[in-house]
Amino acid sequence: MSLSVALHTATSGLQAAQAGLNAVSDNIANVNTPGYKRKTIVQQQAVVAGQSAGVDVTGVKRITNQYLQTASLTAGADSGRYSVISQYLDNAQSLFGDPTGGDYFFNLPDDISANFASLANDPSSTLLRGQAVNTVSNFLGEADRINTQLTALGKTVDGQVSDDVNQVNSLLGQIDGLNTDIARAKVTGGDSTGSENIQSQLLNQLSALMNVKVSARDQGGVNVRSTEGVLLAGGGAATLTYNTSGTTPGYITATTPGASPTPIPITIGSGEMRGLLDLRNTKLPGLSDQLGEFVSRTAQQLNAAHNASTASPPPTTLTGRNTGLDLPTAVSGFTGQTTVAITDSSGVAQKTVAIDFTAGTMSVNGGAGAAFTPATFLAQLNTSLGASGTASFTNGALSIAATGSNGVAIDEGTSQKVGQGFSQFFGLNDLITSTGVSTYDTGLSASDPNGFTPGGQITLRLSTPAGNPIRDVTVSVPPAGSPAMSDLVNALNNNSTGVGLYGAFSLDAQGGLSFTGTSPQNTQLSVVADNTQRGAGGPSISQLFGLGAGARSARAGSYQVNPAVANDPTKLALGTLDLGVAPGQSAITPGDGSGALALSQAGQATTLFKAAGDLGNVQMSLTDYAAQFGGSVGRDAATASSQATSATAVQTEADARRQSVEGVNIDEELINLTTYQQAYTANARMIQATKDMFDVLSGLIT
Repeated sequence: MSLSVALHTATSGLQAAQAGLNAVSDNIANVNTPGYKRKTIVQQQAVVAGQSAGVDVTGVKRITNQYLQTASLTAGADSGRYSVISQYLDNAQSLFGDPTGGDYFFNLPDDISANFASLANDPSSTLLRGQAVNTVSNFLGEADRINTQLTALGKTVDGQVSDDVNQVNSLLGQIDGLNTDIARAKVTGGDSTGSENIQSQLLNQLSALMNVKVSARDQGGVNVRSTEGVLLAGGGAATLTYNTSGTTPGYITATTPGASPTPIPITIGSGEMRGLLDLRNTKLPGLSDQLGEFVSRTAQQLNAAHNASTASPPPTTLTGRNTGLDLPTAVSGFTGQTTVAITDSSGVAQKTVAIDFTAGTMSVNGGAGAAFTPATFLAQLNTSLGASGTASFTNGALSIAATGSNGVAIDEGTSQKVGQGFSQFFGLNDLITSTGVSTYDTGLSASDPNGFTPGGQITLRLSTPAGNPIRDVTVSVPPAGSPAMSDLVNALNNNSTGVGLYGAFSLDAQGGLSFTGTSPQNTQLSVVADNTQRGAGGPSISQLFGLGAGARSARAGSYQVNPAVANDPTKLALGTLDLGVAPGQSAITPGDGSGALALSQAGQATTLFKAAGDLGNVQMSLTDYAAQFGGSVGRDAATASSQATSATAVQTEADARRQSVEGVNIDEELINLTTYQQAYTANARMIQATKDMFDVLSGLIT
C-alpha cells in the first residue's frame, strides 16, 4: 500500500468517524424531541484504481420502520374517529337528562299516565285537568328541545368537518412542499433528515384527521393517497372539498392538480373526519328519527284514547287533521262500524248516524241503512245528518259540525283502518296535533290511486354507506293512465330511470313507503329535490311517506297539545259516549272518567314502531320502547367511549413500539459514541504514522 493510499484511507475514516459523531450528537441532543427519528450515516467502501481506498459517507438516513409507521398512522386514525364520536354522543346522551333524575325524558310518559290516572278518579277537578295537560305539553316541549339541540349538534359537526378539511389541505400542501426539499438534499448529498422528521410529524397530524396510504418516493419524500388510490400529495397537493346540504349525506371530494381538474369523491375510512361524517350522516339523524318515531307513536296512542272519548259537553265541531289524502281514498279500506252522535248540551243524543263500513251503509237513529261508497261518503253523511249537522272535507281534513248549541261525539266502535279507528284516522278529536305529517302510515294500498299530479318529479340520490354519491335519479309521477300506487312504486323501482339497480321501494300493510338497498352495496337513499304534489296543495311524495332525513329529522319538534284543549282544559275528552242508555237519558255524563283512565293506560298499549335509528320494526308498548330507546342512547355512548379508549390504547402501544425502533436510545448512542471516538483516534494515529513514515523517507532522500 502506498503512502498516499494509506493517507487517503485514514483521512476518509477520520471524516466518516466525524460524520458519525455528528449524527450521534444530534441524536442525543434530540432524545426528548417529539417526532424525532434517530439517524445514522450511510457508508460504503471507497475503491481507487481497483484498490480499496478507505470509506465514503454517502449520506445520512433516519431509522424508520414502514410496518410500524403504518400501524401507528392507522391507530392514530382510529383513535381520532372514535374519540370524536364518543364526544358528540356523550353530548347527545346528556340532552335526554339523567336517568336517575326526575327530569329524565323517558320518564315523562309515566308522568302523563300518572296524572291521567289521578284525573280518572276526579274528572271534574280543574286543577288535575290543568296538570294533565301540562305534563303532555312538557313531554312535547322536551322532545322539541332535544330535537332542536340534535339539529344544532349536526350544524356544529358540519362546521368541524369544514375546519378539518381546511386543515387537511394545509397539511397536504406542506407535505408536498417538503418533498422538494428532501429530494434536493438527497441529490446534493445533504442531510434531509430534518425535513423528513417534519414531514413525518405532519403525516401523524394528517392521519388523525383522515386515513391515508403513505409510500416512499424514489427521489425522496412520500406519496400520500386516499383509500381508492387518489394521489393527494407527491405530484402536487390535491384540494379537498366538503360537499354538504341539509337533505343529502355529506361527502369529501379531491381535486388534483391538472389542466382540467375534476373533483373526485373519495372515501374517508377513518380519522376524525370519518367520525364526524358518521355523526352527520347517520348517528345524529338516526337519533332524531328515532325520537320522532317515539313521539309520533306516543301521540298516536294518546290520540287513540282521546278520539275514543268525548268531552262533557261535547264540542260543537270536530275538525280533523290533514291526512294528505282525498276523501274517497281515505275512506276506502275501512272495516267495522262507528257512530256519529249529535247531542244537546246535557249530552242527550238528538240524532245518531251509524256508519257500517263493512256493509257500506249509514243508518239514522237505528233505522234502515242507506248505501254509500267511498265516492258518495260525504254526501250520504250530510244527508244522514240532515238539519242536525254538516260534514265537510277541505285540504285533506274532515270536519263534522252540529247546528246550534248542540255538540258532536263519536263512538269509534269496531271501525278500523291500519290499526286506527275512524275518528283517530281523521284526527277528529286529537289531543295532540302536528304542524306537519304526523304519521307515515298513510293506509294506501297498491290498488289505491296514488293521487299525485302526473309529471311531477322527485330526484333521489343513491349513496354508499359512507355517504359518497353513486347516482342521482329523477323519477316522474306516472301519467293519468297509470294512477295506482303500484304504478308509482314500479316507476320508482325502474332499473333505468329509477332505483332498481341499487335497491327497491316497498309499500307495507300500513301504507308506509320505504327503500331498502341491495347487498353488498347497501345503498342509502336521500332526497335531492321533490316538486311532486298530491292533489291541489297536497304533500309531496317525500313529505307524505317521510323519505329522506330532511322529512324525518324535524318530526319530533312538530307536535303540540291541541290549542283548543291547551287554552281550555275543560275540553279534555274524559268520558265515553254511551249509546245504550234509555231514550232521553244523557249519553255523556260529566263525572265519567273512563276516557281519562284510557289515556292513563295508553303507555301500555302494544304499538307497531317502524324502523328508526338503531331499532328495526318492533311491536311493544310505549313504556318498553322508551326503555329500549333510552338504553340504546346510553349503549351507543358507552360503546363509543369504549371504542375510543381501546383505539387510544392501541395508538399508545403502536407509538411506543415505533418509538422503540425509530427513537433515540441513550445506551445505544453512548456505545456508538465510543465506537466513533475510537475510530476517530485510530484514524488520527494512522495519519500520524503515515506522516512519520513520510518524514523518515524524506530524510533518507535528503
